[in-house]
Amino acid sequence: MVQKILGRLDPDGVHLGTTHPSEALRLAEETPLDAAFLDVEMPGMNGVELAQQLQKRYPLLNVIFITGYREYMPSAFQLYASDYILKPVTEAAVANALAHLRYRREELRTCRVSARCFGSFEVYCDGKPINFARSRTKELLAYLIDRRGALCTFDMIYGNLWPDEAVTASMKSQLRTMVADLRKTLGELGVGDVLMHQERVGLSVNTDRINCDYYHFLKGNPVAIHQFRGDYMRQYAFAEETRVGLQRRFTEE
Repeated sequence: MVQKILGRLDPDGVHLGTTHPSEALRLAEETPLDAAFLDVEMPGMNGVELAQQLQKRYPLLNVIFITGYREYMPSAFQLYASDYILKPVTEAAVANALAHLRYRREELRTCRVSARCFGSFEVYCDGKPINFARSRTKELLAYLIDRRGALCTFDMIYGNLWPDEAVTASMKSQLRTMVADLRKTLGELGVGDVLMHQERVGLSVNTDRINCDYYHFLKGNPVAIHQFRGDYMRQYAFAEETRVGLQRRFTEE
């Protein structure tokens, strides 16, 4: 049913269909996926479990759950599902899901780097997690993304990444190493233009080169607003102020 609807709505796309989770995982290994319409009730592995497996392969996969039971919605939202369709499936519901994909294909082509700020912070390039030589490099990038392109002086970075600590020569050396790691990693991926570095002054990010749920939320994107559940960059203390501001804005929407 869904495959036929997709064929009518997206005639130039490639649409694969199966009723078996194991076959779905095999197809995902062979063919890049932008979106997956998953029935929650499947033999051997339910749709939520299958989504978890698929998202390990494609962290930016758009997952649309299909079911006849509303009680599965909390599990869907915990996985940051793009949408949720109640049976019976209609062409209008599928069209709406395609029109409001969490990760837009055209955006992903323009912005090779994607950041997920709601929940734990994660950052990807071309759908794959970016691995830094140092975990604190990832924290530095998270802080710059949190600042939304504003120039962050090195004093600001010291104060937020090492709160309540005096600036030492060792701290300065560590930050220089983190900056070098960030520049090297992004440069090797071909996305060095994400980072803007003013020598001896500070750092910022080019927000036009980052597809980010936080940025979409601030622009009033209804899908991003729907996806925010009060959790933001949970592993970083500096993010608490932004989380409180987002929560306040969310309750006003």
